Amino acid sequence: QVQLAESGGGLVQAGGSLRLSCATSGRTFALPNMGWFRQAPGNEREFVAAITWNGRTTYYADAMQGRFTISRDNAKNTMYLQLNSLKPEDTAVYYCAAAGFGRNLRSRDEYDYWGQGTQVTVSS
Repeated sequence: QVQLAESGGGLVQAGGSLRLSCATSGRTFALPNMGWFRQAPGNEREFVAAITWNGRTTYYADAMQGRFTISRDNAKNTMYLQLNSLKPEDTAVYYCAAAGFGRNLRSRDEYDYWGQGTQVTVSS
């Protein structure tokens, strides 16, 4: 079992920043690759960013490239998502997820465990 817990969401004005955290516990060595997804009301859960087990490779959705930064600290069993230059359309529940090796990390179907999500609301 792997447990994931997001934190750091909140209300921010357009142009502002937030830093999301995803604390992991359990058999994390079995699911080393991780990602962030988001879901706005009425929309499907969409890919935001992903990072491989050693942090050397990262992936971003085109709309987030340059504004969001994914990172991880394996010593703290924590993954991060820095959100900069936020826009009202970034408003969503943000989820972290864990996947094994050899997965397509852009696809939500490839992830085995999910956190409960943290709400990010960007006001105009």
